[in-house]
Amino acid sequence: MNGFTLWDIVRNLLLAVRWTVLMSLVSFLLGGTLGIMLLFLRTSRNRALREITKVYIEIFQGTPLLMQLFMVFFGLALFGIEVPAWLAAGLTLTLWSASYLTEIWRGCVEAIPTGQWEASSCLAMSYVQQMQHIVLPQALRIAIPPTVGFGVQIIKGTAVTSIIGFVELSKAGSAITNATFQPFLVYGTVGLMYFALCWPLSKYSQSLERKFNAAHRH
Repeated sequence: MNGFTLWDIVRNLLLAVRWTVLMSLVSFLLGGTLGIMLLFLRTSRNRALREITKVYIEIFQGTPLLMQLFMVFFGLALFGIEVPAWLAAGLTLTLWSASYLTEIWRGCVEAIPTGQWEASSCLAMSYVQQMQHIVLPQALRIAIPPTVGFGVQIIKGTAVTSIIGFVELSKAGSAITNATFQPFLVYGTVGLMYFALCWPLSKYSQSLERKFNAAHRH
């Protein structure tokens, strides 16, 4: 007997869940803020700004999240900058999230009929005014379902941060497994906790999508 009860395992994993949730929320909020700024650049009338933003997006979407995490955590250390695991994890997930959210929202903006742009141009609105008053309010309704759905990917993405020592749910599961020698029980519980976090968001995203499609048909 190793002295660990099921409650001991669950209790310690629940303590780690809060860090998974916190990291997910921070990455989503900061990534969304950066994503909004990148959206304006990605849909700008300035070609240079569009191309620069496109390169950023392609880099973060075209390379593994794990490699990005290593580049931030170990790469900055080469320049004498010591980065704590939590900061490297948060920064990487923020940059990664922003690249995907920008493209999700760009698709929603481009789904707005061109007539809306033309009508607002006739009112002598600037590009920022068009986005703020005409386009974004309409695109927001389209964007909510895929944005909520991407939140699930962020939660699952936090598991990768365990590789650099950030103690979230996966890292805690590994540590508890080493102490209890019960991998099936521990990782099974970890899987159930991830499911409990992700499944409600997935169902909510599907529900929002159905509501939007029904409203759009009417």
